Amino acid sequence: MNSILSERIINMEESATLAMAKKARELKSQGIDIISLSLGEPDFKTPMHIQQAAKDAIDEGKYFSYPPVAGYQDLREAIAKKLREENDIADAKAENVVVSTGAKHSIANVFMCIVNEGDEVVIFSPYWVSYAEIIKLAGG
Repeated sequence: MNSILSERIINMEESATLAMAKKARELKSQGIDIISLSLGEPDFKTPMHIQQAAKDAIDEGKYFSYPPVAGYQDLREAIAKKLREENDIADAKAENVVVSTGAKHSIANVFMCIVNEGDEVVIFSPYWVSYAEIIKLAGG
């Protein structure tokens, strides 16, 4: 029986990050005290003021459609302001901020746009474990 999945997906290696997270969950379920450094998830809940702002936005009927590609302008401006004020990045501007579902997804998009079949891609170490598979997926 033929798979409905493409060969490039079938040939991808399992994500080391997801494998580590699975192992950490298994060990935790056995009562072992684990500090998981796999997924990069915080060990605290989202602060209440952020939870409330999200609930307020839903109640007000905001953000029920696709956002602009780079993200909502007010969010991009707030991020730029935070970078200027808290991170001392004086030239941070909203026009240079892109809001995405995550860095790995954005990097995958970049590789899919710039890497051609057979291209050599050099990855400097240390690097995120998914980069090699993303490059292979893009044909590099």
